[in-house]
Amino acid sequence: MGFKELGLREKVLKAIDDMGFEEPSKIQAEVIPVILEGFDVIGQAQTGTGKTLAFGAPIIDRFTEFDNKIYSIILTPTRELAIQVNDELARIAKYTDIKLLPVYGGTPIDRQIKALKKGIDIIVGTPGRVLDLLRRNVINLKDIHYLVIDEADEMLDMGFIDDIEDLIKQCNIDRQTMMFSATMPDEIRKLTKKYMKPDAKFISIVKNTMTVSTVDQYYYEIKQENRFESLCRILDVDEPSSAIIFCKTKKGVDELTEAMQERGYNVEGMHGDMNQSQRLNTLKKFREGNLDFLVATDVAARGIDVENITHVINYDMPQDVESYVHRVGRTARVNRKGTAYTLVTAREYMALKQIEQAIKCKIKRKEIPTIDDIFQAKYNNILERVKETLTLEEYKKFVPLMVELDEEFNLVDVAAALMNMVYNKELSYDYKENSISIESKYVRLFISAGRKDKLSHRQLLKFLSDTADIDRRDIGDIEIYDKFTFIDVAENAAKAILKHSSGKIVGGKKIKVEVSSPKR
Repeated sequence: MGFKELGLREKVLKAIDDMGFEEPSKIQAEVIPVILEGFDVIGQAQTGTGKTLAFGAPIIDRFTEFDNKIYSIILTPTRELAIQVNDELARIAKYTDIKLLPVYGGTPIDRQIKALKKGIDIIVGTPGRVLDLLRRNVINLKDIHYLVIDEADEMLDMGFIDDIEDLIKQCNIDRQTMMFSATMPDEIRKLTKKYMKPDAKFISIVKNTMTVSTVDQYYYEIKQENRFESLCRILDVDEPSSAIIFCKTKKGVDELTEAMQERGYNVEGMHGDMNQSQRLNTLKKFREGNLDFLVATDVAARGIDVENITHVINYDMPQDVESYVHRVGRTARVNRKGTAYTLVTAREYMALKQIEQAIKCKIKRKEIPTIDDIFQAKYNNILERVKETLTLEEYKKFVPLMVELDEEFNLVDVAAALMNMVYNKELSYDYKENSISIESKYVRLFISAGRKDKLSHRQLLKFLSDTADIDRRDIGDIEIYDKFTFIDVAENAAKAILKHSSGKIVGGKKIKVEVSSPKR
């Protein structure tokens, strides 16, 4: 099933196509038609399954401007999620005149009030800030068409359920309500029975247990403008014998395939616009080892069963957890080991963490290779090939030529010159700088609280946001142990945390925050 079969109008379909999604995820396929039919929806699905598009597409599809009143409100537990949801809704609303605004604590309320007074159609906000705006009579929810409560169980964990009830009571009684939650504890079920229509549809997406435990998974943090060069550096160091490189759009496949071919890679692309004959021919060449690399979209790669794929590279982030698992599953077939790399910008980091949480498997960080790394890798590879050649007899026909060169040059210099020729021929990219810097350097901090203090990722992120006004995108890896925690944060954020968070109380305990020493 494609998005066209779900009943969405052309303006939304065009935006979804621009976003690169070829077909709906399970929850999108089931939820969108139900919302379009006017039913309340209770959706049970894990984070990273595409819920935002599932509720955002039909809401935007049915939008009609009316008297400068708020059309829809979406509630999220954290400001990071509010920003993320707002950004995705903006992409879905690309071909409409809908005005969106994220509202959340930690930033001056005056700016948000000023924007609201100019007229906003859809608000995406945290419960506390939305209630504050209601109490100030800045917004009125008596005429809204849609209410969405996202990550309801997380709202419960963070103590927002009373706030949610206060908000619901101030909403239009004839609204259409959608609630999404990964789990359905009793408190959430009571909420749905109390505030949703009796004919509300319950849609549960049971995630298949899919293992990627035989795959070594890594990510590279990159700048968007360096995406292609980063890929070339990775390929020059690893020199995969057979790899699938995933792009999110058909246009992206064509552009990347052409760029790689221009630099001498043995590569072809595959996507849905190609006819069956083309796809079968490309797949045959890849399966028989006549292609080193296959660049593909998720849909085109479905059903590919090639045993010798050593690497899967997510050139573009997958749209959801299921897509990630399917992609990564293309390698490590028949109990072999495999490697998966994902290129991630700072804006995409949160989505990667959601994937990591869902698959319950650590995705380790790697640094983008330097020219020195590439040189060492190429040198080792060339040296191995030279040693292998020396075990054979074929090279001996060149011995008289070497004797002749020995009269004029030092043979060590000759060997170095030959290696230099091979090295330059095998380089795929005209690298200018030894290393590619990313947007921010990370500082590793030590926090004197851990699992035994009932510290969770969610609680820690909220604490840092409340005390030091830290954006989630400034935070890297978080490692929570029994009695302490390590966290990687951007340099500018580290200064704020050290100044404002150390000595404060989280989970009933006064904590100490300091820069991690090498001993730790």
